[in-house]
Amino acid sequence: MPGIAGEDLEGVFVLKTLGDALHIKRYIEETECRRAIVVGAGFIGLEMCENMRARGIAVQMVHRGDLPAQRWDPDMGREILAALENRGVDFLAQTRILSIEQGTAYRLRLNTDHGPLEGDLILLAVGVKPDARLARDMGLALGDSGAIRVNLSQQTSRENVYAVGDCAESYHRVSRRWVNIPLGDIANKQGRIAGSNIGGTPRLFPGIVGAQSFRIFHMEAAATGLNEKEARESGYTPVSALLWGNAAANAMSEPKRLGMKLIADQSTGRLLGAQALGEAGAVGRINALSVALWSGLTLEDVYNLDLAYSPPFGGSWDIIHNVARTLLQKR
Repeated sequence: MPGIAGEDLEGVFVLKTLGDALHIKRYIEETECRRAIVVGAGFIGLEMCENMRARGIAVQMVHRGDLPAQRWDPDMGREILAALENRGVDFLAQTRILSIEQGTAYRLRLNTDHGPLEGDLILLAVGVKPDARLARDMGLALGDSGAIRVNLSQQTSRENVYAVGDCAESYHRVSRRWVNIPLGDIANKQGRIAGSNIGGTPRLFPGIVGAQSFRIFHMEAAATGLNEKEARESGYTPVSALLWGNAAANAMSEPKRLGMKLIADQSTGRLLGAQALGEAGAVGRINALSVALWSGLTLEDVYNLDLAYSPPFGGSWDIIHNVARTLLQKR
């Protein structure tokens, strides 16, 4: 919660659990919600914009940055913004929220540094922080991320206490740092590791590369590894290239636009990260590049990857090959 006056009013929601979702759905139906305000332009906020518009609800999105999905390259962010605006979402950039109160034309009023906004529902999707209160009260060590420090066995600083999921850190195989990335697949894997160790069968959690994805209307968005800022903070000298192409072969009658960005270390040529956005093929390609990151492949390796070729799914030179070649030429 952002800690502003009025955030506890009826009609103000966060979305973290199934119960939250059911509560929002019931509120929409009971109040005949006409307009919603979504605060934040991350995964949850973007996906909720799509769902609200599908129900015929007018949506305004309030964001303190310039573009949605700020982890993605600005060119991709502008494509996501265009998708929002084309579906009738009113995007308000560089806007700071101040307070919430009862509305007049609608149930609620959100006061911002650019003036008041009104809606029947306000969703606060401004991010998450690890809830490490129990660990802190027990005197357990916390990591630099604010999450609970664990080892590869998911063991905390106290021998018989384990931590997994959104409250715990994970080892990032590319940055070589302990990080907090609150995603469900990571939590499930860590839970199995902890359970096995507690049950007497030693196992290690080998880490993550940060793969993630979401859908926004007709587009897939996916990323893995590091962006340039994270790469520099991890001691690399990053170089990057972004190309727009086709998720299918150019000869196909229905082209499907796809953008791909690769990030590599200038000195070693090691692949550090990748981002994709498009009408099709983004998630599948990022999954392939996650395997490349997991294995520590270089740009040269990625350029020579043997990828399945068929015109409906890509050209004989896939966009992955083409971006890798462009980036090799930069080095």
